[in-house]
Amino acid sequence: MFKNYRIRDYDFKLILMVLALSLVGVFTIGSAEESLQTRQLAGVAAGTAIMIVLSFFNYSTLLKLNWLMYGFNLVLLVMVWAMGKAGNGAQRWLKIGGLQFQPSEVAKILLILFFAQFIMKYREKLNTFRIIASCIVLFAIPWVLVEEQPDLSTSIVLIVLFCIIMFSGGISYKLVLGVLAVMIPAAIILVSLAIQPDNELLQDYQRNRIMAFINPEEYASEEAYQQLNSRRAIASGMLDGKGYKNNELTSVKNGNFISEAQTDFIFAIIGEEFGFKGSLLVIILLMGISLECISIARKAKDTAGAIIAAGVGGWIGFQGFVNIGVATFLLPNTGLPLPFVSYGLTSLLSLFMGIGFVLNVRLQAKRS
Repeated sequence: MFKNYRIRDYDFKLILMVLALSLVGVFTIGSAEESLQTRQLAGVAAGTAIMIVLSFFNYSTLLKLNWLMYGFNLVLLVMVWAMGKAGNGAQRWLKIGGLQFQPSEVAKILLILFFAQFIMKYREKLNTFRIIASCIVLFAIPWVLVEEQPDLSTSIVLIVLFCIIMFSGGISYKLVLGVLAVMIPAAIILVSLAIQPDNELLQDYQRNRIMAFINPEEYASEEAYQQLNSRRAIASGMLDGKGYKNNELTSVKNGNFISEAQTDFIFAIIGEEFGFKGSLLVIILLMGISLECISIARKAKDTAGAIIAAGVGGWIGFQGFVNIGVATFLLPNTGLPLPFVSYGLTSLLSLFMGIGFVLNVRLQAKRS
């Protein structure tokens, strides 16, 4: 389970970036919703402890439990479907005793770990029809359970994660190009059909979000309201921002024009209070964490380690890009948290777990 590691191989740079971004989140949540700041700080402390402990566990040994992880993931997702707690038109939360959490967030890291071992085992046969079909089926089962909650945003993240996993696992470039040649036109056609009236491919609120992105003026008082105010808040911060917990009457946050600012639209608070400089710092930290994970993937001792590091790096990079894209109205509203910054303990702890595994991949990396 444990190995003799060299301290020089420990990636302190990655830990510092993760902690810096997490502390930005704690401070920003304190401004957006002060009552949640202590819980977020406790989550960061717990996550840091989990990250450090996991970083010294030999991931190769833990991955031997991959089928147990897969089964545990399915059990949680089925329990959400059977007895989950509903809210805001979705059934995504599970409450066991006094603990309430979101299994779809846990599914991200569990699927990365499962496929890391599965593809490692069959890496010589990865480009055969049988193994590719097996991967798709094994992915589709938990994906359907997440999508039916409904949780379109997380289901999109899972699809991107699956693509990253397959690519970093060594799938043929010819297959990748062939799939892209088919999927890109198909996706365009599917979205075009989905936004048509009386079409059942998307739920009404999902269709309205896309239409609000295409024509925000028509939906300015409804679906586009949040994003328009978010963009206004970021723009009003200008270079240096209005200051932490400012009392300006012109503040979008102080006027309660953004609901749930501590989660999906936390970047709007950063932009308004810390300005372009604070926003740029968050973007640099997100990019730094993601690129460091990808760099570790390139040095991994085996395919499983490469998949873990690339998967976690891609997860953080893609989810960060989408959240900021939504906050700045560059993308339709999806409802994804900003990694390490948004309030949400399940997401936060899952991310810290992912970084813990990446740190162990680094400790066992090939030495030049």
